Amino acid sequence: MIIYPAIDLYEKKAVRLIKGDYAQMTIYSENPTLVAKEFKQAGAKAIHIVDLEGARDGTTPNYEVIKEIASDKELFIQVGGGIRTLETIEKYLNIGVKRVILGTAAVSEQNFLQKTVEKYKEAIAVSVDIKDDMVAIKGWTEVSNKDVFSFCDTVEKLGVQTIICTDISKDGMQSGSNLELYRILRDRLSINLIASGGVSTKEELKILSNIGMDGAIIGKAIYTGDIKLKEVV
Repeated sequence: MIIYPAIDLYEKKAVRLIKGDYAQMTIYSENPTLVAKEFKQAGAKAIHIVDLEGARDGTTPNYEVIKEIASDKELFIQVGGGIRTLETIEKYLNIGVKRVILGTAAVSEQNFLQKTVEKYKEAIAVSVDIKDDMVAIKGWTEVSNKDVFSFCDTVEKLGVQTIICTDISKDGMQSGSNLELYRILRDRLSINLIASGGVSTKEELKILSNIGMDGAIIGKAIYTGDIKLKEVV
């Protein structure tokens, strides 16, 4: 199982939200590039980056910060937030980002998702963000009419190779992730599954690994020191 320490960007700073609420934001660093270097020094080979402003607005305001982090070719960088056009996908892949994550666009434009998967193959992942069993969009500010399980089935049939699944109610709470949800999805799907949201202990990571998850994204627990990145990597 691959460990993905997370860097959430807002106004070019590394921040964390609680349950995706922009009003509940903590700034952890004014220098996200330095954070990425510290993650690498701790042994991380991959980093998960989200442009929070981009997720909400469909823009790329933190592009320059991401470009700087992605300049380290030894790191596997995956990026999500505001990626809703082919131009934006190209923009990120051209600077060394290895995987781009579609959220809102994947939910609202199935033809667009199919086109991107056909063109970019494993470089495309889909973020399935769950609120009350439904898929949330636009930086978690809206809820779609798609239920998580049928949507994941559709995504797999379209040829997507990686799904990143987040239970919004768990995100930033450090209360543990939705293990039962991941068990169900793992039994149901054969593609790569990455757990996100609420991962807060080393023991929980062991359970996720035993379930058969391919990766786990860790955010707040690293910043608070509850999880030592060097140990879990």
